[in-house]
Amino acid sequence: MDEISQLQELIDNAKNIVFFGGAGVSTESGILDFRSEKGLYNLKSKYDKPYEIMLSHSYFENNTEIFFKFYKEFMINKEAKPNSAHKYLAKLEKRKNLTIITQNIDGLHQMAGSKNVIELHGSIHRNYCTNCMRNYNLDEFLSLGDVPLCPHCKKIVKPDVVLYDEPLEESTTTKAIIKLSEADLLIVAGTSLSVYPAASFLSYFFGDNIVLINKDEVPLHRKIKLKIKGNVGEIFSKLR
Repeated sequence: MDEISQLQELIDNAKNIVFFGGAGVSTESGILDFRSEKGLYNLKSKYDKPYEIMLSHSYFENNTEIFFKFYKEFMINKEAKPNSAHKYLAKLEKRKNLTIITQNIDGLHQMAGSKNVIELHGSIHRNYCTNCMRNYNLDEFLSLGDVPLCPHCKKIVKPDVVLYDEPLEESTTTKAIIKLSEADLLIVAGTSLSVYPAASFLSYFFGDNIVLINKDEVPLHRKIKLKIKGNVGEIFSKLR
């Protein structure tokens, strides 16, 4: 039986599926990933600082203007559209008990129609005033100036994304852990599993069926049922 047929059979027989996705899920939509050969961390930074520094809470606090310039240039891609991976998962959700746990902040799963999405690192589509807590969508956020200020209280509007140095939202992590512990099929796709604590969540999956889909080798120290090398969207486009 070939890899696609094996994957299809695992999906068909599963009762509770968790899809755990990273940046590689969105590269086919034109969004840069982080750690691949052509990823963000391997590009020479025009800001002369490593991207981990640029995306840290301390850099946001101490270099606010440059942070927002960088963030808008590299983290927001308004032209991006859902690819075959996002579309397949939205379709699968209609016939299977499926939860998507994503490390991405692009909102493409929801754009494709998925409802059961847990965003570990937040979303570019949600932004809030750091003072009065008013909420702003992406278009509103982009209209608030180079350093976005709340029209009501003139304080900074921050993207609802988890920066380096910031903890994950506790209610979000709790939901992710519960869904992983209830699943009988875990599909890990498009992630190097090198971002913590997110990568450590996989220890809460207690089933036997783990599928790993990625272009590069991934150091997952668990027994893998099926490993497929390639682009997530391309592989999912072959499933029914």
